[in-house]
Amino acid sequence: MMKHKKSLVATGMALIFLLAGVMLGHAGAEKEGTYKELRLFSEILSIVQNNYVEEVDARDLMVGAINGMLATLDPHSSFMPPDVYREMQIDTRGEFGGIGIEITIRDDVLTIVSPIEDTPAFRAGLEAGDQIVKIGDKSTKGMSLVEAVSLMRGHKGTKLTITILREGLDKPKEYSLMREIIKIESVKAKVLDKGIGYVRIAQFQEQTAADLHGSLARLKKDGGSDLNGLILDLRNDPGGLLDQAVEVSDTFLSTGLIVYTEGREEGSRMKFFATPEGTENDYPMVVLINGGSASAAEIVAGALQDHHRAVIMGTPSFGKGSVQTIIPLEKDMGLRLTTALYFTPAGRSIQAKGIVPDIEVFPVQIKEGENRFFREENFANHLEVAQPAAPAGKAADKKDALLTPQEQNDYQLMRALDLLKGWRLMKDIRQKGAA
Repeated sequence: MMKHKKSLVATGMALIFLLAGVMLGHAGAEKEGTYKELRLFSEILSIVQNNYVEEVDARDLMVGAINGMLATLDPHSSFMPPDVYREMQIDTRGEFGGIGIEITIRDDVLTIVSPIEDTPAFRAGLEAGDQIVKIGDKSTKGMSLVEAVSLMRGHKGTKLTITILREGLDKPKEYSLMREIIKIESVKAKVLDKGIGYVRIAQFQEQTAADLHGSLARLKKDGGSDLNGLILDLRNDPGGLLDQAVEVSDTFLSTGLIVYTEGREEGSRMKFFATPEGTENDYPMVVLINGGSASAAEIVAGALQDHHRAVIMGTPSFGKGSVQTIIPLEKDMGLRLTTALYFTPAGRSIQAKGIVPDIEVFPVQIKEGENRFFREENFANHLEVAQPAAPAGKAADKKDALLTPQEQNDYQLMRALDLLKGWRLMKDIRQKGAA
């Protein structure tokens, strides 16, 4: 057993020194310091192997060293052992086992980026910005993202308890959740009002752009004509694939820069442009964002904002403006490494700043009977005047007939809808005035 462990160490060290040799060959004398540090690492590894109070697994030491190295970089760079690497590939296809949250490490604290819609976490009331202080009985202090994901993933029907801190709470709050198979429907769409469509993108997956195009076609068919307004809801969208963010943006832009990346290596410096093929008509748009809108969602919001294609409404987005490259390693392992930063067409960095909405609207709960003014009808013995009957063949419009009660209580959504209705009304007034 000990001989096998030593062979693992020898193999690992051979790879490290080979890497050092490659770096020296490419970079010359300025990399000599790296070689010396690797010799120090080799010496410490040998001392631990031979003198630690208990026998230690060489692979655990190597993985720990790798994780420690990557932890000094940023919260999004990580080593992915086979199980995590497979989970990452599954995530982009929209199905995995867990409770349904996207997480990051912010200020050394495990933090929820956003709960995924219609999952145990979402239904339990977990929110973007919640700090996870315990997973089960285990403190998250110093915990890596890889370890946190591993602890929260699990088989359908198994229980998980997490403890969170939230602004406004006096003490930590426990949530007991039952794991499910999380199947994320990337795009949902419906007609909200005559000619005004609503599209919700929950996450940017492999088929998001194709699903969006299909949804827009169905909206036009259901509405009986082309759209005269669209609400694109990116709230609590944790992001996903860059190419899908570019394609979604390209759907509404006919020309110009969508996003560009800047990094040290030439291959990490890229620019993505819109094309005229397949561009939607130039109808009014409102994009809804909040603190749970991250990464790919921020790319789309930033591109449409900079090109003045849409009004951005809601609250500032999460601010994840870094690019992670997935580098496959041997034996089904991988390395997630931050290699570049995103910039909007106007040159704004998304990182840590996010997208600031054009119209800031905070979520509030609308309840029937609240915030009403005293009106004439509230006086006793007020005059009653009969209302004229609707013209023959024309039924009176039923207010908000297409909206569910949940949608009617969504203040941000209703503000977006009101804005598009206002645009439509002004257009009708101008057309009538011209006639």
